[in-house]
Amino acid sequence: MQAPLAAGAAFDAFLRDTAPADRQRRAWTPADGPMPALYLSHGAPPLFDDAVWIEQLFGWAQALPKPGAILIVSAHWESAPLSLSASAPGTPLVYDFSGFDRRCFQMTYPTPDARALAARVAAAMPDSEPVHQHTSRGLDHGAWVPLKVVYPDGDVPVLQLSMPTHDPARLLELGRRLRSLRQEGVLVIGKAPAPQYAHPTVEHYTPLFVTLGAATDPEQPVQPTIDGYIWGLSKHSFQAA
Repeated sequence: MQAPLAAGAAFDAFLRDTAPADRQRRAWTPADGPMPALYLSHGAPPLFDDAVWIEQLFGWAQALPKPGAILIVSAHWESAPLSLSASAPGTPLVYDFSGFDRRCFQMTYPTPDARALAARVAAAMPDSEPVHQHTSRGLDHGAWVPLKVVYPDGDVPVLQLSMPTHDPARLLELGRRLRSLRQEGVLVIGKAPAPQYAHPTVEHYTPLFVTLGAATDPEQPVQPTIDGYIWGLSKHSFQAA
């Protein structure tokens, strides 16, 4: 009988065979125009065992220039007032899941200094929407799990933005205020739901409005990028210009 694959075997193969190509990706320049706004279903730790999904995510990222920084809104950090994760170098992680292999609780993703991005996000908000800067709150699995595939070297500054409300109008406005960051080479990502929850509650969908608000024209059709299912759950993701 063939021995079962080790946990994360697909991810190990990716790191060995495919991920080194990321070092050849060119960096974003103003001539590229604004970075897109993304809507991402990531799949939590099972992603590391799904070779097809890993290939889809990495291929998507390879079609884009490497951003100067990343701002991501996860369904797993609901907090008001609006808050930002730790911005100093060596980003800590939050292991906000259970029932997975011990390896998943030992992974790291130490990204570079993101304090310049934190200042830009705070400056983009009105006085009525103050931004709280956490000094120790790390990236939750809604952020670090997909980013370990999308940018495997962890060489792009990353900040996570909390979701302060489920009100679509307010989230669209939040996205609209973040839109200008895209013109500076910042990749804005909304939504990263975990499939073990089967998207049962509203917070797994409402980050979508941040992505739409950050789009240049929220009325224009979006570009589907990843489809399919794992465990019967959707991996649907898209890109907005």
